[in-house]
Parts: sequence; structure tokens; C-alpha cells
Amino acid sequence: MTIRLEPRQLLIVAVDRVERATDEAGSAPVGAQDCFEVYQRELNYLLRSLRRMGVPYSELEDVVHEVFLVMHRRWADYDRSRALRPWLFGIAFRVAASQRRRFQREVLDETADAEDAGPRPDDAAMVAQARRTVLRALAKIPLERRAVFVMHDIDEIAMREIAEQLSIPLFTAYSRLRKARKEFEAAVKRLELKGAP
Repeated sequence: MTIRLEPRQLLIVAVDRVERATDEAGSAPVGAQDCFEVYQRELNYLLRSLRRMGVPYSELEDVVHEVFLVMHRRWADYDRSRALRPWLFGIAFRVAASQRRRFQREVLDETADAEDAGPRPDDAAMVAQARRTVLRALAKIPLERRAVFVMHDIDEIAMREIAEQLSIPLFTAYSRLRKARKEFEAAVKRLELKGAP
């Protein structure tokens, strides 16, 4: 069963959770409205990033809410002079890694249901197959290396920023990127040879 995640619905649920936590704490943190606006603006980016890190659709809604709660708690710590997306990705990475440890497994066979309203069904099928291949190939890369690969090669974030956000040495970040690229290429070749559906 595919869960249809509507960004507006996710935002409403996340805001409701924070408001309940705020009611229990007694006051809203400074800049809460800014935090909500950033979350709303970057929700699709977070959903894509979490999917690329292997979070299955069945867990995606809960994980994105957890990312929002962490983001909300740490909002006062965010350095506004730095880029926002690497900071968000760092939070998403840590939450996804925590979720993965919690469940002690990663679902490798779950694929995205791509819906393309394009006029040609053959094109939509090719796009959907390419997307499934990429997601499956990404799933073959260990999470620590996958995070660096996604941040650098897909999100085009500078290596220094990646190393800082993931709290790893710069040399380690480059090493992970190099290994992840090789693993990704090998995984794509294996999937193409098998004729991945």
C-alpha cells in the first residue's frame, strides 16, 4: 500500500505536535514562526532527502515529523549566516540513522511509485524505471557513504560543509564520496544487467 504524503497535511500534523509540546512546556521558543515557515518551504527537499537515504514510504511521515521536531528544538542554535539545507540535511541524516538503528534493518526492495502526468506512457515508464534503479542503487550504499554522496553529487553541497554537518573529517568525507561513487556505479550496472523492474 502506498502512502500519499501531502506536504500541507504533514505541515499541519507537525505544527500540531509542536504546539502540544509547547503547551506542555508553557511557552513558544523564539523564532517558532520562522521555523514553521522554513519547514513548510523545505518540506519537499526533506522528503526527497529522506527517501534517498533509504527511509521507506511506510516510515517517511514519522521520520519527517521527527526531523521537524529536532529542527524546532534546535532552531535557536541555527547559525543564520550558514546555508540552511546542509544544516537540515545533517538533522535528517541523524534522524534517519537513528531510525535505522532502531529498526535494525533497511528495506531494500521498496520502490517509489512514480506518477508522471506526461503525455507519453513509454516516457513515464522509463522515468519510473530509472528512478527505481537509482533508489535501489542508493539503497546498496551504506548510509554513512550514501549521505555524503547524496549531499555532494545530488544536492551539490560543498565538501567542507558536508564534513562539518556530518561531524566527520574532510578527508573522511572525500573517502566516503569516492567509495560511494564506485558502489553506486557497480550497483547500477548490476541492476541493469538483471533488468531491474
